[in-house]
Amino acid sequence: MPLAGRAMVSGLILCWARALGEFGATILFAGNLVGRTQTMPLAIYLGLERDLGVALALSALLLVVSVLLLVALRRLEKASVTT
Repeated sequence: MPLAGRAMVSGLILCWARALGEFGATILFAGNLVGRTQTMPLAIYLGLERDLGVALALSALLLVVSVLLLVALRRLEKASVTT
């Protein structure tokens, strides 16, 4: 971990910058019509203004889905390497 610390911080910074860029593009070009063009980050953003509990629940849901997708991707990579 000590050797990977700098790389992990760099990755976190790049991910944060990318996420901010995507958020801006989505809110500007797609809009925020509930049920039509609203994305999860936009729903979380509005939830922070209206109801913190909803925003936290949506954030947790998004985090769980992301982790599950990453685990599935790793398993697929391991399966393709062994065959």
